[in-house]
This record gives sequence, C-alpha cells and structure tokens, in this order.
Amino acid sequence: MEEQKKKPDQKLSQQNTTPKVTGIGGIFFFSDHPEKTKEWYAKNLGLEVNQWGSSFEFRNANRPEEINYLQWSPFKKGSTYFDPSKKEFMINYRVQNIEGLVEKLKANNVTIVDSIETFDYGKFVHIMDAEGNKIELWEPIDSVFTNMGGKTTK
Repeated sequence: MEEQKKKPDQKLSQQNTTPKVTGIGGIFFFSDHPEKTKEWYAKNLGLEVNQWGSSFEFRNANRPEEINYLQWSPFKKGSTYFDPSKKEFMINYRVQNIEGLVEKLKANNVTIVDSIETFDYGKFVHIMDAEGNKIELWEPIDSVFTNMGGKTTK
C-alpha cells in the first residue's frame, strides 16, 4: 500500500497531446463603436478593459496553479478579420497540439483558411465550420500573459 502512494499517477505526469479543443479562448464580435462598447461594459458590468477588450482570467481544471485567459473583444463593424465569414461574431477555441489538429481537419476535408502562425503568446490558425463561420484556433502560452501582468476580469 505504501509503495502505491509513492508512484506518480501516469495520467497526471504525462502531458495530453491529443489534438482537440480544450475550451473557449475568445469571443469576438462586431460593434459600431468598439471603444464606447468597452467603456459601457467596464462601467456597467465591471469588466477590466484594455486596448483589445477584456482578458478574463480563470484556472486550468487539470492544473489549478496555472492561470488561463479568455479574450473578449469588440471589433469595428466592417473589419475584414472575420472574412470570409458573413457572421458578426467569431469564436476562438483553445486547443492542444494545433499541428495535429490541423492534420486531422485536413483529413476530414475541413477548410483551413490560413497557415499556423506563431507568436510569443501561442499559435493560431483559422478554419471554417460547416455553417460558414470562421473559427480561430489558438494553442496558448498563458504564461506570457501572466508575466505581462495588467488587470484582468476575474
């Protein structure tokens, strides 16, 4: 019995690399007046806003010591960032193993809009769902945001 306690749980000690979505990374939507929209949400709903919108802070369920982020962002109506989607919103999904996921999506004949781009804070790629909605996939490096500091919505 004592020996069992000393063995690390292999499921916890090995990082899961299954290519899949792990959560919501951001909510993006069109606004006629993005700055006024951010001000309204700050004043009335208590969001901590920055130049991009508001960064929501939460804890990783599998690693509670790790801080994760979700970005809420109003975009100026008419922005081409959501193209080729005709919708007034875009959802960003947090993913693990973005390269593996893109290969899986290609094998399933999913439209890949662009190639994977890498930034200090993670990797991104855009795809189209079956309804013609552009989706942003993000393999985050949350520690970059944590190290930057700044106010977040909690």
